[in-house]
Order: sequence, then C-alpha cells, then structure tokens
Amino acid sequence: MKKLIKLFSLAVVTISLVVSSSVAKVDGDTIVLGAAISLTGKYSTNGKHTKNGYDLAVREINKKGGVTVNGKKYKIEVKYYDDESTPARAAQLAERLIKQDGIQFLLGPYSSGLTKAMAPVSEKYKVPMIEANGASRSLFTKGYKYLFAILTSADQYLSVAIDVLAEKAEEAGKRPRDMKIAIAMENDPFSQDVRLGILEAAKKYKMKVVIDDKLPKTLDDMAATLAKVKAVKPDILAVSGHAKGAATAARQIEQFKVNVDMIALTHCDSAAIESKFPKGSSHILCALQWQKELTYKDDDGVFGTGLDFVKLFRETYNYEPPYQSAESAAAVQVYADAFARANSFNTLKVRNAIAKTKMQTFYGNVRFNKAGQNIAKPMVLSQIIDGSYKVVAPTKWATTPIVYPKPNL
Repeated sequence: MKKLIKLFSLAVVTISLVVSSSVAKVDGDTIVLGAAISLTGKYSTNGKHTKNGYDLAVREINKKGGVTVNGKKYKIEVKYYDDESTPARAAQLAERLIKQDGIQFLLGPYSSGLTKAMAPVSEKYKVPMIEANGASRSLFTKGYKYLFAILTSADQYLSVAIDVLAEKAEEAGKRPRDMKIAIAMENDPFSQDVRLGILEAAKKYKMKVVIDDKLPKTLDDMAATLAKVKAVKPDILAVSGHAKGAATAARQIEQFKVNVDMIALTHCDSAAIESKFPKGSSHILCALQWQKELTYKDDDGVFGTGLDFVKLFRETYNYEPPYQSAESAAAVQVYADAFARANSFNTLKVRNAIAKTKMQTFYGNVRFNKAGQNIAKPMVLSQIIDGSYKVVAPTKWATTPIVYPKPNL
C-alpha cells in the first residue's frame, strides 16, 4: 500500500511539472512576465531605458483594462532581476525565472550578447521570449522557435549610411568606389554585426575600408583611432559601442577637432550626445530603430502615435525616450496582443500567436519571419541638427534633407 501511495505521489508531482511547464504563471488576476535587465554594469544606462519602456507599457495596458483571456480580465506584471551586464549572469537568471519562479513568458535583456546568453535557456524550456534589444543577426541563424525580436537586425544599422555616401558621391560627380571608409567597433556581437553590414555595403560599391579598428573594452578612449582618421582622411567614420561608445566618440571628436564629411554612430540618443556634447555631435548621423515623428499608430490604442508616447514617457520619467524604451514598450504590447488572440495561457498556443503577429504599434509594424525577426519595420538614419534628430534616410521616411558634407568643427 505504501508503495502504491508513493507511486501515486510521484505521478501527481510529474503531472504538476507538466502542467506548470505549459501554462503561464498567473497570480490571481495577474499575468507575471520575467526579465533580466542590466541595472548595474556597463549596460546600465540602456538597461534603465529598457525597464522604463517595459514598465510604462505595463502601466498603460493595465490602465486600459489589461488583457482579456477566456472572458476574464488580467493585468500584467514583470518580475525583474539584475543581470549585472554579464552574459553568464543573464543565463543564470533565465534559469531562475523559469525553474524557480515559474515564469513561462520572458522579456529580453538589453544587448545582443545578453540575449544570446538567454536564448538557449528559453529554447530549452520552450518558453517564449519577446526581445527588443538584441539585434545581432546571429541570433536568427540558430533555428530558435521561441525567440522573437521587435527590432531590426544589427547588420542594417549603419549600412544605410554607406548608401547615402554613394548617393552623395554620385551627386558630386565622383565615383562611389573612390570613397574611403573608417570603422571603429566594440568587440561584441551587436557591433561586429554592424561592422559586417558596413563591409557588405562597401563591397557592393567597391569602396575601400582604410581603418578597421576595435574599440577598447572600457569604451572610454578612441584617441588612437581618431589620430589615424586625421591622418588618413576617410570620407566616412562609422562607430558602434553602445551608449558609452557613442558618448566617447562625440566627446573626443570635439576634443581633437576631427573633421570628416560624414560621421555615423549607433546609440546617439541613449547616450544623449546631442545635449552632453552639442558641438561634437552636431550633424552626426545616427542609426535609429525609431523616431518620434514617424507616422505609425497603435492598432491597440495603448499609446497612440510616437509623439503621444514621447509626451507620456517624458511626463513619467522626466527625459526624452530613446528608441530602446520605445521598442521595449512595443514588446509588451505584442505580448498582450498574443495573449488575447491565443485566448489561453498555454505557452505553445501563445508562442504560435506571437509567430502570427501582424500589428502596428506607435514604434512600427510588427510581423515575424520563421527565424523570429521583425520583417515589417526599416531602420531610419537621423542627423543631429540644432540639437534635434531629423530623419534624413531612407528617403521614404525623410523629414529633412541631409546636410552634407558635415560642417567642420
């Protein structure tokens, strides 16, 4: 009899584990999502922007009644841990969220490197992860079925700047192939993908890469690269090193009076270079996932337009939202939409609903391919003019003509 009771108990435990692994964590009338975020470490600035975007979307969705599943209203909540800006810690926390906390739906961390660390854990446990800040194209070549990205992949960030340079060369009666390119990139998955996109664009136009440097790990000094730039005189300087790298570039471009006809960076807005380094950042081109003046509008009515989102974000957090906050907010909107369409908390059903997403948010259109990439939204290239970001490319979305060549400091 004792043996039968023991076997019955084991069966109950097994059934419980199966059920818990296929149904979302719901606490009463609340759906609990999980996220590992860089609250400390080198990505803490963008970690804060990411968390603020998540939190604002959660607040607004809940204010508007939450999510209806099977005829019942549910609010959303996010359980956070600090990944300390390290991939190993991010992977550990993904395990903790799933195995210890019972979380069955994840929001992504900040950066491609940390997303790359968490994605295998998400896949192992068949737990969907909607991520908004991991753009490395290598994330989408692994065959993951539970990873979905709101943002455009990293290889497209600055390749559009090479297209613009080719256009401007032809307008001036020059051959694009005679244009010289200087590159300075952080040695991380995201920035190295940005580099690959530039190299592919350069190959298309037969342009020559005359400088191809890696930024130091600390991202606090690129004087050696800038000395080369002053000596070689390239036609474009492209830099990617997240927020800290962008700040260093703008600061030292001003400090050393580096004049190049075209300078293009990633993460300008999250580093706030337009306000911290107004002279050094003037007329720099900035790769942006999103810009507030773009004419996208929410299908779900959570925020409205980009300008509506900016107004609400500024009132809440007292600063202008960088695109990291916008795309993070949109990730929560996609989850809410998927829950409603799945009409279930079964993880497979919700995963399939996410895969079939076709919606417009204030941030842009969202539609995923089989690899989990958002194929419905292009990158935009903005130029800092009089302290403001003006969209200059692609032409379809441009609000202002590009100022080229960049005025000397």
